[in-house]
Amino acid sequence: MKFLHRLTPVAMAFGALALAGSVHAADTIKIGIPQPMTGPNTQYGDQIQAGALTAIETINAKGGVKGKKLEPILIDDGCEPKQAVPAANRVVNSGAKFAVAHACSGVTVAAVNVYEQEGIVGITPGATSPLVTDTIKPHFFFRTIGRDDQQGPYAARYIANTLKPKKVAVLHDKQTYGSGVATQVKDTLTKEGVNVALFEGINVGDSDYSAIITKLKSAGVDLVYFGGYHPELGLLLRQSREQGLKVQFMGPEGTANQDLVAIAGPAIEGLLVTLPADFTKLPGNESIVKAFKDAKRDPDGAFQMPAYAAVQILADSITAVGEDPAKVADYMHKTTFNTGIGKVEYDAKGDLKNFEFAVYKWDKNGKKTQL
Repeated sequence: MKFLHRLTPVAMAFGALALAGSVHAADTIKIGIPQPMTGPNTQYGDQIQAGALTAIETINAKGGVKGKKLEPILIDDGCEPKQAVPAANRVVNSGAKFAVAHACSGVTVAAVNVYEQEGIVGITPGATSPLVTDTIKPHFFFRTIGRDDQQGPYAARYIANTLKPKKVAVLHDKQTYGSGVATQVKDTLTKEGVNVALFEGINVGDSDYSAIITKLKSAGVDLVYFGGYHPELGLLLRQSREQGLKVQFMGPEGTANQDLVAIAGPAIEGLLVTLPADFTKLPGNESIVKAFKDAKRDPDGAFQMPAYAAVQILADSITAVGEDPAKVADYMHKTTFNTGIGKVEYDAKGDLKNFEFAVYKWDKNGKKTQL
């Protein structure tokens, strides 16, 4: 190993390569993309990666940002709160000053302090819990999706005014996201004068929900709202139908993906979900949709267009004020952006002033239609 201690031509060559690598790195703008790449919620990470990567490739093909290419840094957070801080720290250690950050609310709530303390501008296209921005009132952290206290009341008002059930059960998975949106639905239904006969949590990962289904039957409910993710809702739907409970089910955007279809089977027919509006139909988005299809990616999902918009906002802000994250955050708080999800304006906490949700209905073939 003596060659390590003297300056040989080979060592000099390696040193030159290392220097070139550092110069090359300085010629890119790194964007961390920490998302679930393993575990049961990878579909949400796939959607966000599809949106972010399509935006990055589109911008790079036009010359990048101020002559620099955007460089994606893909990181797995597993949609696991215990992986939140390690994943956020990997963004920090990568040298990225910007991030399209985290699909899952439980992860985001735990990670947001890292972005604030390190001065990294993060935008979540998927985390809807109010706790993300209410707990610490961040300056560097933003969203391109609405909050649960926007989505939950929207769903509840649809239930009260359009579906008009006699008795409702509101279930949740006892986690940050699921319990949060379920609570918003319950509280708004109560204000609307709807009888919420049951409000109860179920355990994530259980394989048999017979006990709660029996409670639903005994309560005589004609609508069940579930706050949580697709694995639990899929089993609830299938087992409810198998056990003779044929009532209307409804859930939030975290339940809606093709794996839900695989778990629920034909029981998915008639399921209602709230999702971001179909931004692929917005006038002016034709070129964005084409970019997705050219890259063989599907633009049709809850998080693709919000993720695309997140990259647009970062790129527009860096173009305007440079790469200093503090200046970028300041600019984002006071600027109106035209994006793939329409006009974006932020409040003091980094939340969207407005966001458009819609109700979708699933058919027996697993296809959903906006109502």
